[in-house]
Amino acid sequence: MATDARRRIIDATLHLVGTHGIAGITNRRIASLAEVSLGSITYHFPSQSDLLKAALTTFAEEETERLRTIAESYRSQSLSVAEAAVLTGRIAEDLAFTAERIAPYELWIQAGRDPDLRATADECWCAYDALTVTILRALELPDAETFGPVLVATIAGLQLRRLSTGSGTDLAAATLLLLRGATTQP
Repeated sequence: MATDARRRIIDATLHLVGTHGIAGITNRRIASLAEVSLGSITYHFPSQSDLLKAALTTFAEEETERLRTIAESYRSQSLSVAEAAVLTGRIAEDLAFTAERIAPYELWIQAGRDPDLRATADECWCAYDALTVTILRALELPDAETFGPVLVATIAGLQLRRLSTGSGTDLAAATLLLLRGATTQP
């Protein structure tokens, strides 16, 4: 089935980007890992840029859905701001940095070099922002639209720090500090 081959190619690409970086991916490596023919790659993705866009989009869609499911499971519990911060920290810290979770960081950096990938990276960040704004509204935080991207950037930065050092700042405490700051009026 063509969709199955396409999916295997995307999965192989994410794995290879996460283990070897953008420069380390080749069609031969992808074909070998995905167990498809070389021609199958160019059939589904005419250019490397198309393949990288599809890989980043797929990751973002699945990650956003995963986070949305978690958020929905807590919606009826009327979490306080402090409880939401602790939950955010726990969710982030529970993530193992597999190759597939490292890949988006590589792809976001590549988007800085590849204008064709920027729109896809922007869609990814917008999806994270939209989900965060929805959660912030549920917590009844003022200025959720302004604060959402700040919280997303903070969490992404702290996750990058954890990825690159093996440890990091207490994400729950940092999130709570930001959330409390967002709720105070000048």
